[in-house]
Amino acid sequence: MTAQPTTTRRSRNDPAVLILEDGTVVHGTAYGARGQRLGEVVFSTGMTGYQETLTDPSYAGQIVVQTAPHIGNTGVNTHDMESRKVWVRGYAVREASRIPSNWRSEQGLEELLAAEEVVGIAGIDTRMVTRILREHGAMRGGVFSGEALEAGEGALLERVRSAPTMEGSGFLEEVTIAQPVLLEPEGEAIGTVAAVDLGIKGATPRSMLERGLRVHLLPATTTLEELLAASPDAVFFSNGPGDPATADHQVELLRGVLDAGLPYFGICLGNQMLGRALGFGTYKLKYGHRGINQPVLDKATGKVEITAHNHGFAVDIPLDGQHTAPHDGGRYGRVEVSHVGLNDDVVEGIRCLDIPAFSVQYHPEAAAGPHDAAHLFDRLAQLVHEHRSGSAAGKKES
Repeated sequence: MTAQPTTTRRSRNDPAVLILEDGTVVHGTAYGARGQRLGEVVFSTGMTGYQETLTDPSYAGQIVVQTAPHIGNTGVNTHDMESRKVWVRGYAVREASRIPSNWRSEQGLEELLAAEEVVGIAGIDTRMVTRILREHGAMRGGVFSGEALEAGEGALLERVRSAPTMEGSGFLEEVTIAQPVLLEPEGEAIGTVAAVDLGIKGATPRSMLERGLRVHLLPATTTLEELLAASPDAVFFSNGPGDPATADHQVELLRGVLDAGLPYFGICLGNQMLGRALGFGTYKLKYGHRGINQPVLDKATGKVEITAHNHGFAVDIPLDGQHTAPHDGGRYGRVEVSHVGLNDDVVEGIRCLDIPAFSVQYHPEAAAGPHDAAHLFDRLAQLVHEHRSGSAAGKKES
């Protein structure tokens, strides 16, 4: 899916097309950069937070269709960047705001898209596209404008159908940091978390720092020895893009963490990594969950939380009862599903009963909101406290 260079000529009336692998062709106007981008076409139902969506590394390899009809109203600003760049490959909106209107705005959205070489399309019926994806599933597609249109729609459709599928695709080395980073909280640290960056968003380490946790941010390629050298009191695996079945190194790293007796918390891809480490499978959802309005049931409390999602894969565990984790004859003990998505009964959380490990499929950090699940970082801080207390007690006894 190597992107073609974009053209330099830009006009608000430049034509563009969105082509899906089923042959659907949607005509609109170019938005952002001009050229060609191929990827998995998905839809996001968030009414706000488009900048956080664009800069979420979990969208690497994807073309995002926004269901909200007006995009770009508030412009963009440096503070709301969730990572170092825009990760979506292509962008499709119904009505693009011509003039941003917000006191925090530093730049128009189209300017950001052009600078980040994101090929977009505006002026299309995004509800129609969303219905196609909902009924037939996420599919390969492409956004084309500028010189790319000279090839003709038939040739462009063939390019789309020749592109790799999301199943079997991995992006972790593309999105992760190159070198470890140490982040210190204000005041004295209550403990240390080793956070493995699988595509982490800025709000995640901020949520830990706010709770007095020192954060060692580590690349996805980190070895167990390198992780343990940070002397963590707990380990965190972040969200991230791609097929969890491709992340064998990270699964083995997590098994080493669990074998070392370290507390573990994972979100999104980190949830899928825990599922795989325990010996369960993962599978691709028909069209996934993307947006900031997804209801999730906490089975322990009966409380329903409105949560932010961005995932196209899920863990395959029976929803009811306790189950012995199948890996290596059950060496990780019992596990149960802790959270369930109320729209389609997808597993949204896992809790281990015999080791200190838990994870959720959604995003409790959600910079754009909602914040119903932010308390999960309090739970991580509690695990750190318990681990430090246990370590101190062990040293005292010895």
